Amino acid sequence: MTGNEIREKFLQYFERHGHTRVRSSPLLPANDPTLLFTNAGMNQFKDVFLGIEKRDYVRACSSQKCLRAGGKHNDLDEVGKTARHQTFFEMLGNFSFGDYFKEDAIKFAWDLLVNEYKLDPARMWFSVYEGDDEVGPDEDAEKFWAQVGAPKERILRFGRKDNFWQMGETGPCGPCSEIHYYMGPDPSDAENCAANVNGPGDTITEIWNLVFMQFERNEVEPGKYTLTPLPAPSVDTGMGLERLTVVLQGVKSNYETDLLSNVVEFTARLSQQSEQRPADISETTLLSERSLAEDWNTREEDKAWQHFDEQKKFACRVIADHARATAFSIADGILPANEGRNYVLRKIMRRAIYQGRHALGFDGLFFHKVTNFVVDQMGEAYPELEAHRDFIDKMVKVEEERFGSTLTIGLQKLDELFGRHPTDGMIPAIELARVYDTFGVPRDLIRVSLIERGQVWAQDEQTFNELFDDALRRLQQAGVAARKSESAKLSPIYQESVAEGTTVFTGYEDTRIEGVQIVELISNDGRQVSELRAGEEGEIILDRTPFYAESGGQVGDTGVLTTARGAIISVLDTFAPVPGLIVHRVRVDRGTVTHSPLPVEFNQPTAKSIERAMNNPIAEVVTAEVDVEKRDATRRNHTATHLAHAALREVLGGHVKQAGSVVAPNYLRFDFNHFQPMTADEIKEVERLVNEQILRNVKVDTDVMPVEEAMKSGAMALFGEKYSGMMRVLTVPGFSKELCGGTHVRATGDIGVFKITSDESIASGVRRIRAVTGVDAYERFREDEEIISDVASSLRTSRAELTSVIEKLQDELKKARRETDELKLKLASGAISMSASNGDEARDVAGVRVLAKEASGLDAAGMRQLSDTLLDRIKSGVVVIGRANDGKVSLIVRTSDDLTRRVPAGQVIKELAPIIGGKGGGKADMAEGGGSQPEKLSEALEASYGVIEKMLAN
Repeated sequence: MTGNEIREKFLQYFERHGHTRVRSSPLLPANDPTLLFTNAGMNQFKDVFLGIEKRDYVRACSSQKCLRAGGKHNDLDEVGKTARHQTFFEMLGNFSFGDYFKEDAIKFAWDLLVNEYKLDPARMWFSVYEGDDEVGPDEDAEKFWAQVGAPKERILRFGRKDNFWQMGETGPCGPCSEIHYYMGPDPSDAENCAANVNGPGDTITEIWNLVFMQFERNEVEPGKYTLTPLPAPSVDTGMGLERLTVVLQGVKSNYETDLLSNVVEFTARLSQQSEQRPADISETTLLSERSLAEDWNTREEDKAWQHFDEQKKFACRVIADHARATAFSIADGILPANEGRNYVLRKIMRRAIYQGRHALGFDGLFFHKVTNFVVDQMGEAYPELEAHRDFIDKMVKVEEERFGSTLTIGLQKLDELFGRHPTDGMIPAIELARVYDTFGVPRDLIRVSLIERGQVWAQDEQTFNELFDDALRRLQQAGVAARKSESAKLSPIYQESVAEGTTVFTGYEDTRIEGVQIVELISNDGRQVSELRAGEEGEIILDRTPFYAESGGQVGDTGVLTTARGAIISVLDTFAPVPGLIVHRVRVDRGTVTHSPLPVEFNQPTAKSIERAMNNPIAEVVTAEVDVEKRDATRRNHTATHLAHAALREVLGGHVKQAGSVVAPNYLRFDFNHFQPMTADEIKEVERLVNEQILRNVKVDTDVMPVEEAMKSGAMALFGEKYSGMMRVLTVPGFSKELCGGTHVRATGDIGVFKITSDESIASGVRRIRAVTGVDAYERFREDEEIISDVASSLRTSRAELTSVIEKLQDELKKARRETDELKLKLASGAISMSASNGDEARDVAGVRVLAKEASGLDAAGMRQLSDTLLDRIKSGVVVIGRANDGKVSLIVRTSDDLTRRVPAGQVIKELAPIIGGKGGGKADMAEGGGSQPEKLSEALEASYGVIEKMLAN
């Protein structure tokens, strides 16, 4: 039987016995935050078992898609190493919700296995719960197994670890009965014995577990529990389809069943195809994906993967399993990302891609072909795969392209690191962290590589993560430049002001507040003053303000202050010279602003101090109003900066870290660590991800919490920044979470649109992007449209044809320039020929022919070509050519091979270049020079004859 037939026989059997066939629930658990993925058949019936949900049937059966690759149930590290472990598998199950119980469950199991699947009872073992002080032995299950025909000596008792099931610390629970099967060659073998049931190895393996939910476990006081019999006991069974198929198909491994072997073989053949060079074979002989999938009846020993070494076989098994996990996850709405279950999927995908590149030698995209083949194989049983075929293909390609460049460079650096250390020595964690931090190689793949190379310390994931995190922390702290204290440079006025009290910032809630008290007036030259008059600039400190001071890359607010006496003061900038003090850089546009010299304790003023200030005839109270239009534009750019940071990490890798930023009203600038320029596709993908978040229009959450709590919550902090006390945490749900004290939009849709305008390098390993949002992005698009429209109009073509028309014009221009250069060369050589009698202008200098001529119409390449032509013409001699262009002059000297000892070109140019105000040099047969005095070109050319004559005389 094929795997598909085995699955269908199971479901049809239980349908005949009154069960409703229930479609598999998605791998994305519905309304169950306790699960990363659906990992058992009972997950979708959990509320039914708990009595929360009622359904119109009391018997059910299903083939459930399951994924175990994170949390409590995590088989990821074992995939490909053992015969049984997988991330994705199918769980066959039958369920009773208060209907039948142990007797019928055992009858169904025996009948199906022995009479339908024809399994040999001599190979089967049956385990039941042995009992303890709380729950007695399961004598009922023991009795029912004997009644259906199981030999008594094959019914074994085991303890809670093996034969008692519970959903959690509290909730439904009960004993279970497992069916085990001997996998050896003959049931009479000595290994087919009771001692090997639940023992070491896979000789006797569990194939089906029958769970009898008969108790409710309740906590009556801390740490103390009681069991209460359920009024309607239930049954939950689970049998792995892949394990059952191993038994029925008589193979030794899940990967040898037709459920997986076809995918393994497809991967192997794909690998062989990729090794064939296009130069060696024609396109028509390359195997297509469909042809790779054909003829699976090949003898096992003739299959491609059987001829691979163990490392390649391992890679094929990993890719086959991970391709199934990937295809089903994406079809069920789980996409690769950097958090939670989405990150687990990304790990799965990248492990497969790594194995393909590292062990099987794939250079280009391959994994999407394997997932597409999985759809071919399993689409009939699971129609959702076929329905999402194109989307699965697209998402896998995107992830593979995104990861490809990082992997190529990163693995090269990782191999170089491994090559510098002996195979039996521990590789320092800080060097591994440097590869991760600089080149973006995922830590998970670093760990896999270490395990492959026998590094024992990496086998335990928790130990590896602790050592790696510590090394990464030390590395990044070492990279933070020591900050010099600025306190000595601060104005004493600032120090005195902050000592009296801090400025209250109200700008998160308000952009306009009244009744604000002036604390200090400072003149343009840094003195405390009692007034600032119209036309004067200076600084104002207020007791509270809605103006945001420049910090964290965000520029300071601008706006206006007005007084009751009619003064209007423009706020040009806002900054914080010391923590807690906000200073406004101002210009008085009208009137005079004054300040009482009487001491007023701002932030927490006393009634007496306020009274004294109000009674002072020269005290000032102002209305402070931020330029809302600029503030809104700045908020858009600041939130967009967070989205861009998250998108860059998504596209380029987790090594991307902020290295600086500017958030202004009209643009944003973001500096980040990356080792190479972004490609056009990478820029496009970053823009797509950011604009996707904008279109979602999700609420931007801001929470205030202690910095330690913020860090534990997963908020990203910038190395080099100091954080303490209570911090604001800005979250775009599911995409970005950072510590930030800036001002932001209320929902991502407020940003409007996001467009990157440039990408450049500003230092080794540091890139800088600039971008615009909102109105500025619209203006950018509008200007682009105008330019495109003007160009199309000028070229008398349509927008659709514009690219091809420009390409055609460029080709024509290149051709015209080439023809022009050739014509200039002909004219120059022709003019030289015709200007002398007998077509030769060369002079005889001490028996050597010397030709010196101006050719200003040519470029540098044309001069070299002309010198070749003229030297060929005179056969033996020296050619000197000069040209003047754009205020500069250049010379080239050519000497025939027979004269290089007597008249080396390099020596000639050294004599001539100073005449034109420059330098030159070269070899004995050719030399070049340049200068800045084109008016002396004729003098230099004429001087060449004398220079050569003098050299010949010596």
